[in-house]
Amino acid sequence: MDQKNLVAQAIVTATDGTLSLEQVLPKIEVPKSYDLGDYAFPAFILAKSYHKAPQMIAQELVEKIPQEDFDKVQAVGPYVNFFLAKQSFSQTILQDILGQQAEYGAQDLGHAGNVPIDMSSPNIAKPMSMGHLRSTVIGNSLAELLKKVNYNPIKINHLGDWGTQFGKLIEAYKLWGNEEEVRQDPINTLLKYYVHFHEVDQEQPELDDEARAWFKKLEDGDQEAHSLWKWFRDESLKFFKGIYQELGIDFDSYNGESFYNDKMDEIVELLEEKGLLKESRGAEIVDLEKYNLNPALIKKTDGTTLYITRDLAAALYRFRTYDFTQSLYVVGNEQTNHFKQLKAVLKEMGYDWSDQIHHIPFGLITAGGKKLSTRRGNIILLEDVLNDAVALAEKQIAEKNPDLPNKEQVAHDVGVGAVIFHDLKNERLNNFDFNLEEVVRFEGETGPYVQYTHARAMSILRKAGDIDRDNLNIVGLNDEGSWEVVRQLANFPAMIKRAVEEYEPSVIAKYAIRLAKSFNKYYAHTKVLTDDEQKDSRLAMVASVAVVLKEALRLLGVNAPDEM
Repeated sequence: MDQKNLVAQAIVTATDGTLSLEQVLPKIEVPKSYDLGDYAFPAFILAKSYHKAPQMIAQELVEKIPQEDFDKVQAVGPYVNFFLAKQSFSQTILQDILGQQAEYGAQDLGHAGNVPIDMSSPNIAKPMSMGHLRSTVIGNSLAELLKKVNYNPIKINHLGDWGTQFGKLIEAYKLWGNEEEVRQDPINTLLKYYVHFHEVDQEQPELDDEARAWFKKLEDGDQEAHSLWKWFRDESLKFFKGIYQELGIDFDSYNGESFYNDKMDEIVELLEEKGLLKESRGAEIVDLEKYNLNPALIKKTDGTTLYITRDLAAALYRFRTYDFTQSLYVVGNEQTNHFKQLKAVLKEMGYDWSDQIHHIPFGLITAGGKKLSTRRGNIILLEDVLNDAVALAEKQIAEKNPDLPNKEQVAHDVGVGAVIFHDLKNERLNNFDFNLEEVVRFEGETGPYVQYTHARAMSILRKAGDIDRDNLNIVGLNDEGSWEVVRQLANFPAMIKRAVEEYEPSVIAKYAIRLAKSFNKYYAHTKVLTDDEQKDSRLAMVASVAVVLKEALRLLGVNAPDEM
């Protein structure tokens, strides 16, 4: 039983069942000062049913609570304050962590239910910018967190691999393209052709007609158009996969927009069958007035389908294929209205599973306070940022630890990890400004700081020599310095649960920073390797910190080197 449950159960027992565990748990608070204990229960919520002053109720509850599980339970005004039994509690927590290792914190919230996660989704023939980072790393971390609590995440890269821009790209390639040039540098070359097309068609608008004709050919299955499109897609995907490899991220599916081409007719037919399609100014819509939403535009006046038609087809395909318990879309905040419409149309179609669809929005990354934009040329390429971050980490490692073995790999883990960690320590919905020098610092609330703390813990264990970590004599710890660390360690399972429930990786990143800070504070004031009866317990705590920091970083998609 975790510490919060232990406290809640004590209150339930003391109230003779007036309150249930479900009622008490949300009311348990963590006092601002350690002097007031580890947990507190506000007795004034019982004032109505007990018809007494909260101070008196608190005093009565204290008299009924069995004391053996706690160092102390006392009434302070209207609060019942609990001081956990440090020695026995720390002994249990450290034994649990060392026994379970990386499994510590695992729970069964998901019962092996499938959860498709729509994430990353760059556009073919365009470079991946910092703007793609958020969806990619938030989605990946959510997948790791969901796996930890026994869901089965399915990572889907819904590539932007269809649309009129491919007609423009084919026309540009036919006019100015060079096969060898594309093969050598596919993304930048294709982007160059695309940009050049837009420059020239200002003077020659007839190029747009040619582009539309090529896209029509592509839609009709023309062999040359399809062959060029597939080549552009394959070359782009090769490039993207190189960046995903750098980030340590893989996908279960690369089914992009093109995959749903033959699945949209069924959606339109289903909407017609259910009498949901209405004509409006020559276009076909679904009226969503009862949801206080604008109409969903299903078909334009020229008969072409739109994003929402494709997303309806994708949602239906995913439900049929995965029979999901949840379906997540890690897509920017600006698409909130689109996903409200998507869910509302599915609901109108009679699909109650639409309630299990969740849009996971996020804020923007800015540079110097300005929004990143491809059109305005204010674009920061993700590949460049990762390379620069690794170079910056390498420089700092060369200064701090020039003889470090495996320097290149450590620099890669630190540099790339710093970029990922910085993104995920920010609450998902917040915008944040990106400054590489701050991100890759070894001090402050950064990924390298947490990684360095893990490496420090591993270094202490190496200095301890030939210890048998499986058979340490853990008697528990009762000093104030270690108690702060033990409390943090004990909180890890609750933090995982909260991060999953809120779809919020920053909960884990901020937790890792807190644990690292409390451990570094402890280490600064304590000689861990002093030979006394608590030495094994201190080593057990150091080993536990290493286990939990490594696992917290892994849940964020960040590696934890043993030496730095």
